[in-house]
Amino acid sequence: MARGLFITARPRQWVKNVLVVAAPAAAGQLFSRHALTQLSLVFLLFTACAAAVYLINDARDAAADRAHPVKRRRPVAAGQVPVPVAYAVGGALAVLAPTAAAWLCPPVVPALLTAYIGMQLAYCVSLKHVLVVDLAVVTSGFLMRAMIGGLALGIPLSRWFLITTGFGALFMVSAKRYSEAVQMAGKAGATRALLTEYTTGYLRFVWQLAAGVAVLGYCLWALEEGGVPSTGVLPWRQLSMIAFILAVLRYAVFADRGTAGEPEDVVLRDLALALIGVVWLAMYGLAVANW
Repeated sequence: MARGLFITARPRQWVKNVLVVAAPAAAGQLFSRHALTQLSLVFLLFTACAAAVYLINDARDAAADRAHPVKRRRPVAAGQVPVPVAYAVGGALAVLAPTAAAWLCPPVVPALLTAYIGMQLAYCVSLKHVLVVDLAVVTSGFLMRAMIGGLALGIPLSRWFLITTGFGALFMVSAKRYSEAVQMAGKAGATRALLTEYTTGYLRFVWQLAAGVAVLGYCLWALEEGGVPSTGVLPWRQLSMIAFILAVLRYAVFADRGTAGEPEDVVLRDLALALIGVVWLAMYGLAVANW
C-alpha cells in the first residue's frame, strides 16, 4: 500500500516543483543559507500539496479509471490502495502542508498553497470540463510554482517575469493538449473528454499565441533589466534572448509534430533542447553575477 501511495503521488511530476527557485534565481538571491533553507521547505510543501491533489483525484476517478485500458493500472483503480485510504492521506496532506507553511513561512505562502489546492480540486471536480478554463487552471499551477519561491523570500516579482512565466506555461500546456488531440484524431475523447470540444486548429492558435507573448515578455524583461548600469564583459541578459527564442522554436518543433507530451519529458529527451537550456542558464547566470 505504501508503494501504491507513493506511485499515486506522481514522483515523476515533482520535477515541476523546481520552478520554486525561478524568482530567487532571476533576482540573484538563490545561494544564501536562508534562501536555500526556505526554498527547500517550500519545495517540500508544494510537493505535498500536489500529491494531495493527485491522491484525491485518483480516489474520485477510481471507478472511471477501471474502465480505461491504461489508467486501470493506477494503484487506486487497481485496488492496491483502497479509495478511503487515498482520500484520507490526500486530505491529511491538503491540511498539513498549508498548516506547516503557516508556522514556518511568511503568511502569503500558506495562502498561495491553499489557493493552489482549492483550484486544483475544483479542476478535478468540474473545471476540467470547461473550455479554456481548463487551460487557465493548469497554467496557473505552473505560475504559482514560479511565484511562491519569490514570495517566500520577500522578493518583488517583475511584471515581465510573471508574463513570461505565465504565457510560457500556457504554451507548454496548450502544446500538450494539441499533441493529445492530434494523436487521438478519429478517437477523440478516449483519454480526455474535453478534446472532443477543442479543435486542433484552435489549440494550435493558442500555443502559437502563447509562444509569441512569452517571447515578447522575455525580451522586454531582458531589455528593461539591461538598462541598469553593468560592468559585465558582455550584455549577457540581452544575449540570453537568443537562447530563449531558440528554445521556444525548438519546443515548437515537437508541438507542431503533435509529440509535445509532458514538458519535462520533452526537455530531458531532446539533447538539442537540453543544451540550449544549459546555454540559456549560463547566460542568465552570468548576467545575474554581473560577470
